[in-house]
Parts: sequence; C-alpha cells; structure tokens
Amino acid sequence: MDMQDCRHTHLIVFKDAGKRLRCRYCHLTLKPDELVHDYCPECFENGGQKHDAFDEIPMTGRDATHYRCEDCGSVLTPFNV
Repeated sequence: MDMQDCRHTHLIVFKDAGKRLRCRYCHLTLKPDELVHDYCPECFENGGQKHDAFDEIPMTGRDATHYRCEDCGSVLTPFNV
C-alpha cells in the first residue's frame, strides 16, 4: 500500500526513549548508535567536512511517543493542537 493513499487506521504505539545527537552545523538529528564515525555523515556527504560537534537532545514526554501504521509502515508523531 502506498503511504500517501493510506488512511492509517491500524496504528501501534511505541515509546522511543533515549537521547539524540544534533549536529551543530547542519542540525541532523540521529541516535548515538547511528553515528558510525565520530563526525556527521550529512556534513561529510554534502561538503566533505568532518564536523564532530553535536548537542545532546534528551527525548522525553510527548517527543518520545510515536505511532506506526501497520498497513503502510509510516511513523507518525503526535503534535500539540
């Protein structure tokens, strides 16, 4: 099923606890275990720069709750209305 055509009627809830790292240059946010090298993969891919300055972003509260559609696989994050 195509993600754009899906009505997301079969959702599962999951918590995404833990911290994230955000690159100070391009603002890419990733999990620490996704950082294969000590530098930002986005900065390296786009400009050949090996930036290694990251800010630690804790995931708490509503940021840590997500929904995954069992039909199309997309991950949905709630937002404040």
